[in-house]
Amino acid sequence: MLEELSVRNFALVDSLTLGFENGFSVLTGETGAGKSIIVGSISFLLGAKADAEVIRSGCDEAAVSAVVTVAPQNRDALGWLASRDIAADDGSVIVRRAVKSSGRSSIYIQNVPVTRGDLAEFMALLFDLHGQHTHETLLHKETHRKYLDRFAGLEDEALAFNKVFMELSDKRKALESSLSSERDRDARLEILNYGVDEVTKANPKPGEIKELETEAQRLGDFEKLSLQVNSAAEAFFDGEASLLSLARHTRTGMDNAASIDASLQPLLKRMEDLFYEAEDLAGEFRSYRDSLSYDPQRLEEVEDRLALLHKLKKKYVPSGARENAGAEESLLTWKTEAEAEIEALTGAEENRDKLRGEISALEKSIASRASALSAKRIEGAKKLGRGISSILSRLGMPNAKFEASVTAKMSERASLLCGPWGADDVEFLISANAGEPLKELARIASGGELSRVMLAIKTVLAGEAKGEAASDANAETLIFDEIDTGIGGEVALSVGEYLAQIGKGKQIFCVTHLASIAVRADNHLKVEKRVIAGEGGGRTVTGVSLLKPGERRQEIARMLAGEGGAAALAHADELLAKYGRS
Repeated sequence: MLEELSVRNFALVDSLTLGFENGFSVLTGETGAGKSIIVGSISFLLGAKADAEVIRSGCDEAAVSAVVTVAPQNRDALGWLASRDIAADDGSVIVRRAVKSSGRSSIYIQNVPVTRGDLAEFMALLFDLHGQHTHETLLHKETHRKYLDRFAGLEDEALAFNKVFMELSDKRKALESSLSSERDRDARLEILNYGVDEVTKANPKPGEIKELETEAQRLGDFEKLSLQVNSAAEAFFDGEASLLSLARHTRTGMDNAASIDASLQPLLKRMEDLFYEAEDLAGEFRSYRDSLSYDPQRLEEVEDRLALLHKLKKKYVPSGARENAGAEESLLTWKTEAEAEIEALTGAEENRDKLRGEISALEKSIASRASALSAKRIEGAKKLGRGISSILSRLGMPNAKFEASVTAKMSERASLLCGPWGADDVEFLISANAGEPLKELARIASGGELSRVMLAIKTVLAGEAKGEAASDANAETLIFDEIDTGIGGEVALSVGEYLAQIGKGKQIFCVTHLASIAVRADNHLKVEKRVIAGEGGGRTVTGVSLLKPGERRQEIARMLAGEGGAAALAHADELLAKYGRS
């Protein structure tokens, strides 16, 4: 239940802290006083979408926090907290949500930061909010199946069915894709096999292209290379005045000079090093010159090999890799990938047979699951219909008959048709008056009737349908925003009586304009605007106060007649005496 609510800088609310009791509480006030703001702040705390527009003008941040109590029997909520290592303090949990003018928000449950999705998931286990326009969703047939599954405790089973259905759908698509591409398989295999054979025969080696290009250049320019090498050899070691001869002669002279002047020994050492290095270099250069030979046949082989590798590279290597040094590796990678594709295509029929088997097994599972779901929905629909009809009789519709119709989906060929959530069409039907046939909810003309149907559905889902409670009856607090739309007179008295009755087991909040509902409340809160003096004419703020008996009398009179005259006060006294809670 909601123990305490604190609102700061939210819309017209400056700062507000309210404590709440169990039972049935009403919020009343003049039209435009800000009742919707209070409901909006609670909705904000329940995880509704919100942006910086909710921040009070001139402020940087709006914040709403609450102290909520989790009942010991609410195992889902306690399990949710335990799974996230969040501990309740003697059953109490502090929930905070804030949004800044920048649009950034923060959400905490017991000082543990959570996402908006987490907040909505947790608070849904404690609160059920019925807003002014919630009943519009009741007109959409696709929501009826969700309501029935929730009442019958079939939500998890329906989700499991949906998972299997989606798996079946994916496998059917995979099989269809495989079959549609079968005609292209042979052509693709022929191309891949030919390419793999080409690359295998060529047997490229990493770095081979660069090596071949270097050898081709050497063989192609052999005459020029030979001329330059012979010229260098003559200058280095072949000629009478070659560099090596001069170095040998200089070394001998330095040796003689150092024997006369010992200070030349370091220079002699360096000269000897230079001579030995030149002699070693000359030996290697001589070997290179002697190895030079022109082989026109080798040149032709190199050019042919290069042409083959360039052709394969252009044919099979992606354009972005053709200029890279690792083009041969890319060619080998293509071969590996092509071989894998060949294997996959060769085993396509085997894979199709496997898919067919899996599809057949899933179809049997779907049929079995759909049949089980249908049986449970039909049984749940009977209980839901009885529960809602019973509640409607207490809400001024004694002759109303409500039915949750569950019929099999049928194809154009009159065969059973499964959808993502089963093989059932679920639709809520109602006969509001004796002798009238059952009709779709969308054809109900009275907004008051529709509001009462939604009230009945909300309370039966919360576990208040004469013992035929939903298995997920966790919501400890029910909030109804103007559930009295389109009703009055005796019907309003019935609605007030019913809300007071379910308030014995649940915490109920109801925003209402009707005195006949307000007098039934255990707690009466009044929402009103006031202007705080200040520059520019002051500022408007919304406030909420818990009414004392005398104040409540005045508010009931205002709701009856718009003012607190003697007649209105007398009528208020009469209603409070007859229907008020002691």
